[in-house]
Amino acid sequence: MIPIQDTVRGRHPPLAMYAILGLNVLVFAMELRLRPEDLEELFYLFGIVPARYAHPAWAERVGFPVDNYWPLLTSMFLHGGWMHIIGNMWTLWIFGDNVEDRMGPLRFAVFYLLCGLVAAVVQGLTNADSVVPTVGASGAIAGVMGAYFVLFPRAQVVVLVPIFFYPLFFRVPAVAYLLFWALSQVLNGTMAITGPGEVGGVAWWAHVGGFSAGLLLHPLFLRPRQEIRPFQPDEYGTEGAWS
Repeated sequence: MIPIQDTVRGRHPPLAMYAILGLNVLVFAMELRLRPEDLEELFYLFGIVPARYAHPAWAERVGFPVDNYWPLLTSMFLHGGWMHIIGNMWTLWIFGDNVEDRMGPLRFAVFYLLCGLVAAVVQGLTNADSVVPTVGASGAIAGVMGAYFVLFPRAQVVVLVPIFFYPLFFRVPAVAYLLFWALSQVLNGTMAITGPGEVGGVAWWAHVGGFSAGLLLHPLFLRPRQEIRPFQPDEYGTEGAWS
């Protein structure tokens, strides 16, 4: 299922989300100008290499900077290809504006980065011996999805299900879509641990860590209740205007 849009209309311009999108696109544009060997070096230096922190003696021996934790932050703004960044930014576009509505730009930006940091730590702890760099915004975006799961229980998501060459569109409850997504990350993460030869290339546990962080931490970042205008019925979907 490919999410197309949700049915909750934003009430304020999502300034922080626009800034995050723009920064990711800018960094990716810079990546495209690099030679393959320089891009690989960038990923190793500014992406998360779990063994770098789990085995500091090895990391120092192979040339990693000592006591450098900036990759926990910088890895969120690196992407491994066109589909990687398009998928991440599209998901942020669908769910991020509504969560920012409930938090405000500054709180949302801090929340986003904190979820990304939690996701990075979880990924490092669950793959401590890995020497493959992990990059991408998906852990932080998973945190946004976790917050959305709780904040918008009546929302629906329009999804595309391609059947061969024929596109089918369905509207499903957002809670069902996000719950299915979260459980699939746990399942695939477990398969990656028990059978690494079968599942790989995706930071499943970073997604689980980010989603869990969003579920648990989002109440700390919400606007005071008196600042929030209640949703009107028609803001939950076009059919709400007639019900």
